[in-house]
Amino acid sequence: MEYVYAAMLLHSAGKEIEEKAVSAVLAGAGVDVDDARVKALVASLGGVDITEAMTQAVAAPAAAAAPAAASTGGDSAAPAEEPEEEEEEGGFEGLGSLFG
Repeated sequence: MEYVYAAMLLHSAGKEIEEKAVSAVLAGAGVDVDDARVKALVASLGGVDITEAMTQAVAAPAAAAAPAAASTGGDSAAPAEEPEEEEEEGGFEGLGSLFG
């Protein structure tokens, strides 16, 4: 994950995401750099619009939450609409049965 973070850091700083830069960020953070992983990351990000990908990633959790809310009714007030039970004699009916 730190490899992706290094690429995101370079992107947010306006720097080119290249092997040498990613390796420098990782080394600066004290990570043992795997050159093959760096090369694979840089190659996989070659045609990606990182700004758009980050925007979609931020929107994805909200989009995933919408179907979950819809399946549960999507209304946080639903529990408040449950009928209230009437309390008899101050609500101590259950305790009275314990003592006879």
